[in-house]
Amino acid sequence: MKLSPSTSRRSLAACVLVCSLAGQVFAASAARPNLVIMLSDDHSLLDSTVYGAKDVRTPNMERIAAAGLTFDRAFVASPTCAPSRAALLTGLMPAHNGAEANHSKPRPEIKKLPAYLQDLGYEVVAFGKVAHYQQTADYGFDYFAHITFHDDVAVAEAVKWLRVRQSAKPLCLFVGTNWPHVPWPEGSTGFDPAKIIIPPEHVDTPTTREMRARYYAAIERMDSDLGTIFDAANAILGRNTFFLHSSDNGAQWPFAKWTCYEAGVRTPMIAVWPGKLAAGIRTAAMVSWIDILPTLVDVAGGSPPADIDGRSFGPVLRGQRTTHRDRIFTTHSADGKMNLYPSRALHTEGWHYIRNLHPEFKFTTHIDLGKPVDGAGYFASWTEAAKTSPAAASAVRRYHERPPEELYDLRVDRAELHNLAGDPRRTERLAAMRAEVAIWMKAQGDTGRVFGEPRFLKPTSGESSQPE
Repeated sequence: MKLSPSTSRRSLAACVLVCSLAGQVFAASAARPNLVIMLSDDHSLLDSTVYGAKDVRTPNMERIAAAGLTFDRAFVASPTCAPSRAALLTGLMPAHNGAEANHSKPRPEIKKLPAYLQDLGYEVVAFGKVAHYQQTADYGFDYFAHITFHDDVAVAEAVKWLRVRQSAKPLCLFVGTNWPHVPWPEGSTGFDPAKIIIPPEHVDTPTTREMRARYYAAIERMDSDLGTIFDAANAILGRNTFFLHSSDNGAQWPFAKWTCYEAGVRTPMIAVWPGKLAAGIRTAAMVSWIDILPTLVDVAGGSPPADIDGRSFGPVLRGQRTTHRDRIFTTHSADGKMNLYPSRALHTEGWHYIRNLHPEFKFTTHIDLGKPVDGAGYFASWTEAAKTSPAAASAVRRYHERPPEELYDLRVDRAELHNLAGDPRRTERLAAMRAEVAIWMKAQGDTGRVFGEPRFLKPTSGESSQPE
């Protein structure tokens, strides 16, 4: 069929317009930065030289911090693996996404982080522990591999995959190392147990020192993995790469993992983006893991979703703001039969409030119920020391028994050893923070659900208070 000159001109103009738009879309896609997120596992913030540690060695964290922005007040949403990672990958708090107890996962209908970035043209890939092991398949990654427990080849395999990747799409690569999650390395660690500084809330025994040395050896392995991924990202993906490092929760030590104490929920976080972020600086802006999803969408050039709990801290990255949140909520529920102790917490400027929903429950975890291979070999030395040492007995009792409310002045009590909930001078602050947590729980639809059968401090009819 022969077209008229006018029709031909209109067709040509339409073609030019379509091609022009397609070119703009391609150009925008090509200009989008690559995103590389490296997650460590059970790594407490203060156990890094970047955050003041003297015993452990984290040289890669140091040089990455020197290249970018270090967050001094970053928090996870929950101090156990699955809820923490689900919050990151949905931008929703545990009660909102459905992953409250450890090993649970968010509701299937919720849009996950990979889908937001795929909408922007990204290939989204995961190596290692990014979601909670086998749950990775439910999050919609374009490709994932090495998602079993301590599948420690994941880091090297991620680098191999990156070197042979052919896609022209911008990349979002998540890599998760299982270090320093237990079991910690055995044998010579390179750390002298006698010279290690024991945290003030712990019981100083020879076994504690030995296990602390093994924990530090595990941190060194994490730091090595971090350096491997950071160097590969720079060498293979180039300067237009946004790099983020953080940890899912605190270490498997008392008053850290499984708790809303700062050692459980405050996390290391460092961001690097050559030419876009200032290097070698720190920020006191309070950020949460629920903020990572909208921040990645923001960095990628998209519009962060408005219907989630998280919000982008892109303005902090760009130096437009020095603050982000003025309060952060954290939540913990349970971890199977080993731990059932629901608590909710509010972190503000200098103050920390914890509400233990069932203080009649006995606090237990893998630490006191697990086998030595789980990193729990030191707790028996605590209970033995408690027979003759009042200080050790106090630490063991504090581990198992928690009051209904806890209030800490972090300006003078960084280790959270002095509960001010009963201090009459703090009555107003306590009441205000208590009310705020109650209002927040209601808004979240958080009913304080008890996930399983608890152990009680005192036996009830037909029940033993002894650990199983």
